[in-house]
Amino acid sequence: MTATKNNPLALAGDSPLGLGVAAMAAAVRSGRISARALAEASLAQAERVQARCNAFCLILEGEALARADAIDAAIRAGRDLPLAGVPFAAKDVTPTAGHLTTLGSWSSGDFVPEETALLVRRLEAAGAVLIGKTTSPEFAHSSFTYSPRWGDTLNPIDPRRTTGGSSGGSAAAVAGFAVPIAEGTDMGGSVRIPASFCGLVGLKPSLGRIPMTILPSLFDNLSHFGPLARTVADAVAFMAVASGPSDEDPFSLPLAFDAAACKPVDLSGRRFALSVDLGFYAVDPEVERVVLEAAEAFRRAGAIVEPVRLPWTREVVDRWSDLWAVFMSGYFGERRAAHADKMDPVIVDYMRQGDAMSATHYKRIEILRSRMWREMMAVLGDYEALLCPSCAVPAPPASRRDFDYFATLPDGRFAGLDMTCPFNMVPALPALSLPAGTTAEGLPVGLQIVGRRYADEAVLALAGGMELVLAG
Repeated sequence: MTATKNNPLALAGDSPLGLGVAAMAAAVRSGRISARALAEASLAQAERVQARCNAFCLILEGEALARADAIDAAIRAGRDLPLAGVPFAAKDVTPTAGHLTTLGSWSSGDFVPEETALLVRRLEAAGAVLIGKTTSPEFAHSSFTYSPRWGDTLNPIDPRRTTGGSSGGSAAAVAGFAVPIAEGTDMGGSVRIPASFCGLVGLKPSLGRIPMTILPSLFDNLSHFGPLARTVADAVAFMAVASGPSDEDPFSLPLAFDAAACKPVDLSGRRFALSVDLGFYAVDPEVERVVLEAAEAFRRAGAIVEPVRLPWTREVVDRWSDLWAVFMSGYFGERRAAHADKMDPVIVDYMRQGDAMSATHYKRIEILRSRMWREMMAVLGDYEALLCPSCAVPAPPASRRDFDYFATLPDGRFAGLDMTCPFNMVPALPALSLPAGTTAEGLPVGLQIVGRRYADEAVLALAGGMELVLAG
């Protein structure tokens, strides 16, 4: 049910890294443990995770220890830091001043940014300690974390399998107990997919709840920052610090995050829609079993869980893929002329597709997205959330690639991998992946909870209630 089960990187029972974020920070504030001791434990575990999983492209030992010493001094001086000493990791696509930032690509050269992204600044201002930068596929393009520059990142639970992507390095760092929280980015499921495959909580917040400041364009509406965490409470702690408006992102929402509204709720009487296939996916029988068993557990807890039919087809994924091709071409295509021979061939193909796409076709995708929005509003008018699998399959072998999961079967079903990208097409809806159980082989299965517009706190509160029910 969690990243602990069947995980060879699980900690000794007395390790402070096993604490949740709130308890960890409280221990540092009270002096029961120093931020330095916590950082030392985190760095040692990060080396273990790295040896097994290849989760990090940078481990920042000297800086992390210096930062931890500064936190200890601040605590002695009476500062109240909500994330005092909490170790965290950031993804290689997210700039941090003074650190090599490659986006998983040789085309980045040895770029070292002078400024740190707003999200990381917020976490650090709250007292968190950055211990490393995590691997990403090139330009965060894939549901598998591999790149020409950093190689494959492997699942802590079963290193024969992928972590998922594109925030797979961050997921491995959290599932491997190096850090309790890590930053990810989600353009088509890049937080929720690795959360599902690694037995974690992963949230795509509503668009604008966390300012998106790292893209060449400030007008993108696919991309979200989000937390990877072992528990819902830890994801709430991340959101409480990371959320809030900023002029750095003109579409950041003028909404304060209310952590008190995220307390787990009683499921009794609450109404949920359930779609195992979103209308068109071929879902692995083990994934279907776990999701249906979770739904039945919620019913026993008093919830009303009713199947619904969505009129979606593979066109949803195909049109998302078109948007993705334009994203790659528009943001990174100028690198192709000089670096194509060192790029992932899939990236090069995406860029060519984006170059060839007409503006009219691109604009017409908004018509599909508008229809999807209205269809989701019809569901969420009657139910508090839609429940569905996060991914149609458990974690695949690490040797597979995205287009191994892009076929239409003879019965018309789409043999896809993730069931997340449809909800980037309706980006104002928060979507969270919650560990729901495991397959017969012990592989995690994520349950996706899709909530109403901007209702991030409500989704986290529902997820917390479901987490308690599933824990038994």
